[in-house]
Amino acid sequence: MIEPDGGFTVAQRAEPVPGRGEALVGIRAAGLNAADLQQARGDYPAPAGWPPDVPGLEIAGEILAVGDGVSDPAPGDRVMALIGGGGHAERVVVPADLLMPVPPGLAWAEAGGFPEIFSTAWDALVLQARVRAGDRVLVTGAAGGVGTAMVQVALASGAQVVASVRRPELHDRVRSLAPAGRTLDAVTPDQENRHGPFDIIVELVGGADCLERIALLRTGGTYVIVGVQGGTSAPLPMFDLMLRRGTIIGTTIRGRSHAEKAVLARSVRDSVVPLLSQRQVRVPVDSTYGLDDHVAAYKRLAGPGKFGKLVFLP
Repeated sequence: MIEPDGGFTVAQRAEPVPGRGEALVGIRAAGLNAADLQQARGDYPAPAGWPPDVPGLEIAGEILAVGDGVSDPAPGDRVMALIGGGGHAERVVVPADLLMPVPPGLAWAEAGGFPEIFSTAWDALVLQARVRAGDRVLVTGAAGGVGTAMVQVALASGAQVVASVRRPELHDRVRSLAPAGRTLDAVTPDQENRHGPFDIIVELVGGADCLERIALLRTGGTYVIVGVQGGTSAPLPMFDLMLRRGTIIGTTIRGRSHAEKAVLARSVRDSVVPLLSQRQVRVPVDSTYGLDDHVAAYKRLAGPGKFGKLVFLP
């Protein structure tokens, strides 16, 4: 749980009980995300109805019990979900309409790291930016969890993908995300301009100069802002945007209504979980931790050089 000073500790809570339309999940894996650190700092509060002092936006585990009105899933089913908080725990109550099935044989660590990154990637690239086969897509911060999912969703959509990763030692690992027969270019930020123009640019880093990338857009291109860990404010080069007749989309999932999240969960369940089941996409797991190792886990989360997901295995 989050302490008043913004640190973390392990504490005992009462066993949660599912209400109508809810399921109690015994957590086998729970992904860590930058939003967990933002929540601890007080910058990203949990949505109403979710624990304000227990981080964790994605979980995978087994149904232990269900509330009234829930017939599917059933106790014993393997499920995963993107939730509003409370995932870094042993048990959590989740609305049943947010749950997705875990494919048979999939490791718990991958399942626990799937919901947030692939829901974010599918929503931003497919549902909002409308990526199409043949589009040229630039993904910044492509070695992180969401970055690896963005790259794979773009490739699965038939796009030509350029992955921008600051650390060259991670480039080969990023290139390994491409399926057989597909090319994935991995570049450092200073090399991005050699590979444009782009139909879609996915901004996962932010920072004071991030919007300079608008100059790399193709006419009619789309700039999607998803992550701003490097800084939340940047000057807008309006004339560059006007010349390109470009579109800027800013997006986050956490602040949406429950109904919107349920619609997104259904879309991911129907369109992306089958790709995971067929191993057309995967969840690269950087490292795993027990809940008692939370200090090391959050420290690693805040540090550089990660490839893919960090996951708690309660």
